Amino acid sequence: MLELRSPPVFAMVLERTILQLDTGPIPAEDARQMGQLGYMQWIASLPGGVNYRRAARAAQARAAPFADHSPAVAAFCALLRASVEDPLTPLDLAMPPRRRGGAAARRATRLPF
Repeated sequence: MLELRSPPVFAMVLERTILQLDTGPIPAEDARQMGQLGYMQWIASLPGGVNYRRAARAAQARAAPFADHSPAVAAFCALLRASVEDPLTPLDLAMPPRRRGGAAARRATRLPF
């Protein structure tokens, strides 16, 4: 009987993360934010007992070919490198600022009568 084996979930999340980050040239701040979000998405997919250093190095090796033409992938790779080289130093991870738009923005800027 043929056994179908699916790749681990974290490997599929890594592939999806790379595809999401591979947007081509974008502004540096956007690339930094996207790289951070990609790192958080990837790290959240890791199972509890995984060897982090091995997983981070494998993720960096998989993403590195895309880093030359995608600043967001380059930011993701930089975070992976930093986390392996100096694991006791907190990484600078922050969510992007919340944007307001639509009806809420119009109500906020409306002048009272």
